[in-house]
Amino acid sequence: MPIQPIARVQNDVGAELRGIALQMFAENGYAGTSLQQIADAAGYSKSSVLYHFGSKESLFDAALRPAVEQLSLFLDSIVEKLMADDRRDGFVTEFIDLLLEHRLAAHIIINQGQTLSDIVVIDEARGLIDRIGESFMVGLPTPAQRIRLGVALAGAAYVMVASRPSVAEIEDVDEVREALIDVVTELITPLTR
Repeated sequence: MPIQPIARVQNDVGAELRGIALQMFAENGYAGTSLQQIADAAGYSKSSVLYHFGSKESLFDAALRPAVEQLSLFLDSIVEKLMADDRRDGFVTEFIDLLLEHRLAAHIIINQGQTLSDIVVIDEARGLIDRIGESFMVGLPTPAQRIRLGVALAGAAYVMVASRPSVAEIEDVDEVREALIDVVTELITPLTR
């Protein structure tokens, strides 16, 4: 009896590989994850992975790029959003949703960023994080305001990346989301006082 090929539902192979790679890079680190491991986990050949991405760094970039692009858009006029009472709640909600949506990418950028500084997408992400800090220094007049905002945003990011990445699903994402929004809002509300 001839062996039947595995039937795959028609899907976006690139998206599937990016998702698996993101999970594996978060769990095992960039250096600890090979293209062969990603291919094996996805059920493809290494040559198929290379066909879609060309290199491990290209796949890494493709896996992190959506998070970095969203962070860049988010940063536009960050201080203005924070200082305006009518825009602050939207800022906090958008920030928390960004963290939740890109938790694995945040995990990689925060936990591995220092050791991956020669990779373009990591350098871009770190540049965006530096831009956040610079906007605090320029836009917020007192050290207490800068510290309050830094603790609020960095604390929320830490909550998202402190657990093992293999715990991909947060037990009650709505509860965690609401708690983070409440706490961050409470911490930054005094910025305009």
